[in-house]
Amino acid sequence: MTINSEEEESLIVPEPVYAQEHDIPAPQAIRHRIQPSDFTIPLALILIVLILDQVIKIWIKKTMLVGEEFSVIGNWFIIHFTENNGIAFGQEFGGRNGKLFLTLFRMMAAGGILWYMFHLIRRGFPRGLVLSIALIFAGAMGNIIDSIFYGVVFEPINNYLGGWFHGKVVDMFYFPILTGIYPSWIPGLGGTPYTFFEPVFNLADASISIGVILIILFFRKGLKET
Repeated sequence: MTINSEEEESLIVPEPVYAQEHDIPAPQAIRHRIQPSDFTIPLALILIVLILDQVIKIWIKKTMLVGEEFSVIGNWFIIHFTENNGIAFGQEFGGRNGKLFLTLFRMMAAGGILWYMFHLIRRGFPRGLVLSIALIFAGAMGNIIDSIFYGVVFEPINNYLGGWFHGKVVDMFYFPILTGIYPSWIPGLGGTPYTFFEPVFNLADASISIGVILIILFFRKGLKET
């Protein structure tokens, strides 16, 4: 059987399109090859933050009374034991029912953050962005653990109305770096004392804050592309 010129041209297999002068076909150039470390490194970071956060909190609960404090470095780094029912840095939220709602909301939000982290890994986004999300997730889970379990585990110690999902979040880091009196010319605040930084927080709060700050400073553009 003979093949004419038109049929011969139709049988020619087109050459692959290469990406930016590299000897890799375009689909392979843009496809991310997932490595085991893409998952193990952020998961290890999450585990380290959770363990440190819980070790510090349990040590505080076992050795100190609420309101007790001691100085670590002068008057500007103090361990001050306090507890709260609410959000980060000691803020309160809606009493007992509000506490239950907040705990359930945190759990759903943490699940969404974890899914988003895996989404970034599969899409091949920068590891720095993935680790920033991992820090946020670890911090959220650290406070969720307090809320779910501490109301049962530590109820005999603290003598407060506990129960599942009603535990109090333990805070301890206090940095009153700068204290003074507001100038008299400031409306509403003149003559009153101030302290910076006044909120008492924990490692989980710090983990969330560091993750958010890293994203704002270095990964805003990458976040928009997700």
